[in-house]
Amino acid sequence: MPVKIKKAVFPVAGMGTRFLPATKACPKEMLPVVDKPLIQYAVEEAIAAGITDLIFVTSWTKRPIEDHFDKSFELEYKLEQAGKQELLSIVKNILPKNVNCFYVRQQEALGLGHAVLCARDIVGNEPFTVLLADDMIYCENKPCLNTMVDLAMDSSSSVVAVEQVPMDRVNNYGVIDPVTISKRLYKLQGVVEKPPADQAPSNLSIVGRYVLQPEIFGLLENTQQGAGGEIQLTDAIADLLKEQDVLAYEFDGIRYDCGSKLGHMKANIEYALRHPKLNGEFRKYLQSLKLEA
Repeated sequence: MPVKIKKAVFPVAGMGTRFLPATKACPKEMLPVVDKPLIQYAVEEAIAAGITDLIFVTSWTKRPIEDHFDKSFELEYKLEQAGKQELLSIVKNILPKNVNCFYVRQQEALGLGHAVLCARDIVGNEPFTVLLADDMIYCENKPCLNTMVDLAMDSSSSVVAVEQVPMDRVNNYGVIDPVTISKRLYKLQGVVEKPPADQAPSNLSIVGRYVLQPEIFGLLENTQQGAGGEIQLTDAIADLLKEQDVLAYEFDGIRYDCGSKLGHMKANIEYALRHPKLNGEFRKYLQSLKLEA
């Protein structure tokens, strides 16, 4: 019987320098998209996929993330006294009662692979998910991570999310060498971190959703610093291929790169257009703008 996947790792120790000065005192993961911070969208996606244990890999600058998911007695008291029941419900229900939060420090910024390795003692010997809050993924029907968890449980394999990118941008991503299994599903023959366009095996790039088998930890422990002088998760995944199958799921949706200013702005606009209380007035406002061609 497949092991139920119940743990998610959120690497949130980065400095967010591309958003300075906004991120000087505020973690980039706490930057809002409409009315929720980036990290909350990632957490909600994990919970929708059945995750109950949330593991945040943090640094000393990330205390606001802990505060966000903690109980706020003073705020709840003031909202209750003011009779603001809707807002009170929103604050009290950021996390379901059956969900647990764990925090572990990444002492040095040694890359995504090292951040995942920091969660080893909490994850233990079971499959787990990794979500990068910078990558917001909107799927109109079934959320991306739900499908990935189902695939991982059915196959007992690791699964990575991929999307097609222009060839002139493959050098910004981990790129897979795929064998097609079915529509939107591939088996990895290899993976290369940030290859030049003329050396890329495809234009299918790995983005910020992973379901990983626990064997990845032993490989990460022995992974040397790679591209950018960091311990790359893709290098460990390449080694994992020698031991077991790794699948790639090309999700049917939209990814917003909220690690960039343009991607963050796009997410705010498009999520506002989907927001049940904003979409009508906001759409009218956008239509009223006289934008220069």
